[in-house]
Amino acid sequence: MPNPRAVAAIVLAAGKGTRMKSDLHKVLHPIAGRPMLEHLLASVDTLSPAHTVVVVGSGREQVEPVAQRHGGTVVVQEPQLGTGHAVQQAEQSLAGFDGDVLILFGDAPLVTSATMERMLARLHADDRPASVVLAFRPADTLSYGRVITRADGTIEKMVEHKDASEEERACTLCNSGLIAIRSADLWPLLARIGNDNAAGEYYLPDVVVLAAADGRRSAAIEAEPWEVAGINSRAELAEVERQWQDRRRLQAMTDGVTLIAPETVFFSHDTEIGRDTVVEPNVVFGPGVRIGERVTIRAFSHVEGATVAPGAEIGPYARLRPGAEIGEKAKIGNFVEVKKSRFGKGAKANHLSYIGDADVGANANVGAGTITCNYDGFLKYNTVIGEGAFIGSNTALVAPVAVGKGAIVGAGSVVTKDVAEDALAIARGKQEERSGWAARFRTAMAAKKSK
Repeated sequence: MPNPRAVAAIVLAAGKGTRMKSDLHKVLHPIAGRPMLEHLLASVDTLSPAHTVVVVGSGREQVEPVAQRHGGTVVVQEPQLGTGHAVQQAEQSLAGFDGDVLILFGDAPLVTSATMERMLARLHADDRPASVVLAFRPADTLSYGRVITRADGTIEKMVEHKDASEEERACTLCNSGLIAIRSADLWPLLARIGNDNAAGEYYLPDVVVLAAADGRRSAAIEAEPWEVAGINSRAELAEVERQWQDRRRLQAMTDGVTLIAPETVFFSHDTEIGRDTVVEPNVVFGPGVRIGERVTIRAFSHVEGATVAPGAEIGPYARLRPGAEIGEKAKIGNFVEVKKSRFGKGAKANHLSYIGDADVGANANVGAGTITCNYDGFLKYNTVIGEGAFIGSNTALVAPVAVGKGAIVGAGSVVTKDVAEDALAIARGKQEERSGWAARFRTAMAAKKSK
């Protein structure tokens, strides 16, 4: 059920990320071609939040552009005195806000909007809990804090692993740390949190304990473990990527796509791919790819920022770069690179070519070794190849240049001027033959060498 109240999101991203050993802020490391923070903010966006606040410790200049793309603001937690203290840094940004607050972690980026909505819906159930904790059941409970619940899903006790009894450790329901709470409750409860603990920090889960002391119950709902997986190291980043790819591959096959060797195909966060398309082994999709139906993408191809129409064939060993538009039943063959170029219906570039900043007409044929010389070291220029034109092998098309409809360019040509429709253009040095020259040369050189 949609939440009728205004929503604000507080994203905690103040961790130092030292285990990543990187100059890049931890929450900006990518999963499926997208910064992990952006995964989370995109899910938050579907709730149409009134405010989004990202709390950082350092690296504000890196995080701020991402937050701003999603209408968010960035605040700094300094010094860093725990998760409760981090949330308090957002209070000024949310001054006057009266609604529900979702507290999320930037390094747990895959929480879905559906789960966020379930948290908010539970917050407004008939028993009106003080807060809602997102819990999960990991394969290995490790040192996670436990959430002990009653039959109605309300929380009886939350306990850290180190403080739990053997009976409590037998509980497999663990605390993710994510919370939904009303703003009217959040700030007063945070103001009461103490730091009388070994670390001297203010812990966000204490709001649940304090609400219970006031006689108000909190509730827990469950999420899948992959949704709340935290990322603190390169190894954990790789594991989350692996799990994400496994789910995406399964979804593609469920949707009618054939993956010959699924474990070797890598999707981006926004890959669109039509049914009855066949993807051979070792294909990588970068961001911004749309693949139509009945396409064949052969092995070892890399596709990014490209659109491929139904029935086309790509590869093997092809590279489609941003701006490539491949038309219906067109063919981009082995070791062909296409950048910011359009191929019309049935057009072909079968072998060993670079086509950049070009428009290739329907049914045109681009021969092996052809290149468009589109860059002069300062500016880019366009090449136009008309419908049905035939470009011979090893041709250099020096842009700006146009080859007319139905024209033929002889192999080995360097084309620097426009070619008219249905014309033959040959632009290469004249072949000469000198009878007996090679034999005389070998004799002379052998004599010179013998001295």
